[in-house]
Amino acid sequence: MDATSIGGARADGSRAGDDRGVILTRERVEAATAAGHWPNRTAGDYLGEALRHHPDKVFVTDYKAEAGARTTLSYRDVDRLSRRIGAGLAAHGIAKGDVVAFQLPNWWEFAAIHLACVRIGAISNPLMPIFRARELEFMLSFAETRALFIPRAFRGFEYEPMVEGLRAKLPCLEHVFVLGGEGENAFEATLLDERWEDEIDTRALFDERRVDPNEVIEICYTSGTTGQPKGVMHTSNTLSACVGIGPGRLALGADTVVLMASPLAHQTGYLYGFLMPIRIGARTVLQDVWDPAAAARIIHDERATFTIGATPFLADLAHSDALERYPTASLEIFATAGAPVPRVLVQTATERLGACVVAGWGMSENGLVTCTLPDDPPEKIFGTDGGPWSGMEVRVVDGARNPVPPGVPGDLQARGAANFVGYLKRPEACATDEDGWFDTGDIATMDEGGYIRITSRAKDLIIRGGENVPVVEVEELLYRHRAVRDAAIVAMPDPRLGERGCLFVTLRPGESLDFESMQRHLEAQQLARQYWPERLEVIDEMPRTPSGKIRKFRLREIAAAYGPQ
Repeated sequence: MDATSIGGARADGSRAGDDRGVILTRERVEAATAAGHWPNRTAGDYLGEALRHHPDKVFVTDYKAEAGARTTLSYRDVDRLSRRIGAGLAAHGIAKGDVVAFQLPNWWEFAAIHLACVRIGAISNPLMPIFRARELEFMLSFAETRALFIPRAFRGFEYEPMVEGLRAKLPCLEHVFVLGGEGENAFEATLLDERWEDEIDTRALFDERRVDPNEVIEICYTSGTTGQPKGVMHTSNTLSACVGIGPGRLALGADTVVLMASPLAHQTGYLYGFLMPIRIGARTVLQDVWDPAAAARIIHDERATFTIGATPFLADLAHSDALERYPTASLEIFATAGAPVPRVLVQTATERLGACVVAGWGMSENGLVTCTLPDDPPEKIFGTDGGPWSGMEVRVVDGARNPVPPGVPGDLQARGAANFVGYLKRPEACATDEDGWFDTGDIATMDEGGYIRITSRAKDLIIRGGENVPVVEVEELLYRHRAVRDAAIVAMPDPRLGERGCLFVTLRPGESLDFESMQRHLEAQQLARQYWPERLEVIDEMPRTPSGKIRKFRLREIAAAYGPQ
């Protein structure tokens, strides 16, 4: 069978064809289903199950910082609202397979709109609120987006003028719905106030539009740590597999209360702030503007038990003075992923938050693949990114794709039920071999127990005079300096050695760091001199992706003009 045939052209007359580049074979479908990793259920099915068991249980609470508002909705509320929005979108001509984008903060509307898309078979494309005209033009055009949801304003930025300025360049974009808007395209007046469910037979509509669990249901653009973003495509089944680590490896359940401050428009927020809670019948609490003091208060007030976020979220919360006013005693697990976590930070956070800090590794392409366990010994929690959960495999290989011995760095590959089904319109970029192994672009080591440790991105590797510099380990030591808030080492071109290391740091308030002090610190840590960075640049802020990862390719661009100090 043609690898692109599943999830491609549909017999119901919808506009979507097989030109998106979906790579999904019948063999993979049958194997993942037989193994129990693909439940053949959509987010709408999980919502239906929640309605049968606890319809009036709170599903989502959101905090809108600028409005000073807190909204709480039950599963029944979200069901009603998503039905109305779905019927309204269909009435506006949105067909099965059409792409619907929403550039929204962590608000309850995100959940309702996505569920509405699932009900009518539309493909959701979450977009980060920080994106502006340049990013938006590419992403909306590339996905051939039919409808877009935006806020009227968020964090002082007016979205509608930006989008209106792009309309002439986006011939596929038929509808723009503005949350909090006042014109004829206002979301509330157009989709919420109108009782669309009274005008349309929603049962027949949703039955007719029911999406196959192996059809693409989400497109998520990669964060772009290496430049041009790619549209990661997922199905209901691959997304369900992505969140299996929560109820499985981390033992989360219906009593879990999730705090989600990572953007829902990023895969971390979407998977573990929306999809996982609805799958396990839990409650989710959304924070739209990150502020560690506010996060501590929300954890305290809402009795949050679980959260997940990149390293900056953990660092900010662990060092917040607000912990003295708002103890986080309810918090059981803080999962952090997306970038190597300094061991000293894990130790500090464990002590200050009173929660178990677990480290993990994952990507937009496959969710959280590995994670440490709450009862792992300290050397595992502080020194690794965990082992894979059921349904996923990882391995570390050399250039010939042969597994390397424990402790030897190599290319990290992942295989299993959570892996995506291709990059939008770029099947040649999938980087997956005939056996299903996906090249992650990360360099890692694996111990004898199967736990991995990310040492660098392949493009972050520094080869100095033919010797690989252990970038993550050097950064780890630099984080131990009292002045350092963030540390990132990238390569500088060098005519003699090929590459040398350039260190970029941001500092804690009131602290300073010069090149000689850095050298004394690394000498005291007994680090071999050939691994020391050969230039130091103190900057105000690190360039970051929306999910908090440091954009090292930006730092490499800056460092390309430097030489050793």
